[in-house]
Amino acid sequence: MRECFMIDGQRLSYLDFGGPGTPLLALHGHYNEASAFASLAEAVAPWWRVIALDQRGHGESDRAQSYERDDYVADVAAFHRHLGIGSVAVLGHSLGGVNASQYAAQQPEGVSALIVEDIGAVVDSDWSFTTRLPRRPPSRQALVAAVGSTAPYLDCSLRRSEHGWGFSFDIEHTVASQQALNGDHWQDWTSVTCPTLLIRGTRSDELTATHAREMMARRDSKAHLVELSAGHVVHHDALAQFATAVTGSLSDPG
Repeated sequence: MRECFMIDGQRLSYLDFGGPGTPLLALHGHYNEASAFASLAEAVAPWWRVIALDQRGHGESDRAQSYERDDYVADVAAFHRHLGIGSVAVLGHSLGGVNASQYAAQQPEGVSALIVEDIGAVVDSDWSFTTRLPRRPPSRQALVAAVGSTAPYLDCSLRRSEHGWGFSFDIEHTVASQQALNGDHWQDWTSVTCPTLLIRGTRSDELTATHAREMMARRDSKAHLVELSAGHVVHHDALAQFATAVTGSLSDPG
């Protein structure tokens, strides 16, 4: 079910996949939106009820004037307040992983468990891929052909408009968001106190094995690392194993 709420005059949209399970807030990465978690929501039901946010500038949420770190974290806090639920588990992929970590660090009483998917405590994003994305091809087929091997990961974000085919995000806004994401986030990572699961794709071009192990070394015994045979979008490439890791972590977070 799609719903929305307002924060500082900006409309944010989200998908509540429903079911009787315990809520799990999900935050997508760049180029994606809440619907990217549809398969995961099905895989972890009925134990977990996935509620996924279209983060600012993505999906059905409004485009924003700013994409700074504090903006994203404030959105997560507003999302949590809007849902009216207590301490909750939060999962984030890539951009969403940093957002989730920072929220957990700043609001420890609000986050019962943290799952970070394939993003490090230091981010050095290259936005050349973003600037090479095709702009307004005439057909969906042409757009899929243009994005090539990344098409399966972008599928949920493909949109048709009066101007042609494109994405549910703006290229210039994504570059601004990636620029703001870059930097050293060690302070946030080491400040998290709740049980934490870091999931890394062994073929990831974003999070190296060395950096993932350093993240474990700088945290307490509440942090655990799982590596799965996948690329950067682990929940897509290894859905069943990812769902098992998440469910196991949340069921026995210690």
